[in-house]
Amino acid sequence: MLRFLAAALLLATLTAAGHAAPVAWRDWNGGLAAAASSGRPVIVDVYTDWCGWCKRMDRDVYARPDVGEYLNSHFVTIRLNAESGERVSYEGRTLSARMLAGGFRVTGYPTTIFLKSDGTHLANVPGYVPAVKFMKLVRFIGDGHMERGESWEEYSRSTPAN
Repeated sequence: MLRFLAAALLLATLTAAGHAAPVAWRDWNGGLAAAASSGRPVIVDVYTDWCGWCKRMDRDVYARPDVGEYLNSHFVTIRLNAESGERVSYEGRTLSARMLAGGFRVTGYPTTIFLKSDGTHLANVPGYVPAVKFMKLVRFIGDGHMERGESWEEYSRSTPAN
């Protein structure tokens, strides 16, 4: 209990001092339930424990305050270990996290999956994505450009890189 209180105090202090909170990762089932109730789209970080590029994505992209702030306010964020036997539910079926990743055609790590709030698949983005490009990508989806039918090419041409 004491560790929890210390961590909560540290998080409150960092947030109050102008530092964004870290990405609020959820598990698959809890994240899909939160997305359905909030109406926010979902971003799924599909990773493995041994993946060096996944660790780099954590360190260089997800740890950035601007990334954490944007993801926490515009998305429900889910982490999925693609090699886990964890039981998850999707489209009325219960399966392992490994089977779910395979069903989304994840073949390399990391892979970022975007879903609508109802769980409908939008897109997979395989591989490590540098922070500036990642922010552009999440804004494309999080700000509704994709939902309004704007293509990535149109958005990329009309939007500055940073």
